[in-house]
Amino acid sequence: MPVYNVAVNVFDEYVDDLDPAWLIAIAQVVLSVERLENGASTSIAIADDETVAGLNSEHRGLDGTTDVLSFSPTHSGVYYGDDWGDDERAADPDEFEFILPPNHAETNIGEVVISLPQARRQATEAGHPLANEIAALLAHGIYHLLGYDHEDEDDAERMRPRERAAMGAIRDAGLIE
Repeated sequence: MPVYNVAVNVFDEYVDDLDPAWLIAIAQVVLSVERLENGASTSIAIADDETVAGLNSEHRGLDGTTDVLSFSPTHSGVYYGDDWGDDERAADPDEFEFILPPNHAETNIGEVVISLPQARRQATEAGHPLANEIAALLAHGIYHLLGYDHEDEDDAERMRPRERAAMGAIRDAGLIE
């Protein structure tokens, strides 16, 4: 199996709730299912509702928290707001430049940000373990980084089978129930 570079940042209040090595293993499985180039890199952030809500508002123009956000250097998402306010991107949101850290790998596919409290609520509502919810959100976020979307039914029909395959591989690897 190829090796991918996966960085994990878990907010301090959640360090006892999730094992970064487990998150890395899930990302490794999803990336290997997609047969990405060896050495491709991504990062994962496990955050609180407030942080995710702020990112959702700033980068998507939507109020409130969401479960997962993906920030890709090559695949722009949809902005739902009326305008970008005083931001210099206001003239053309498509011109927004994804800023990568110094010394980043050229194969960086982006970052996935997950709201742990929202994931907990969704897992409880669905009646399945939090681990399954986090794995599904991480896979979903990675597919957004790879350019898949679900804005319309045709797009969703291309994305869903890939997510199902990834979740099957994650189960087969013994990472979730």
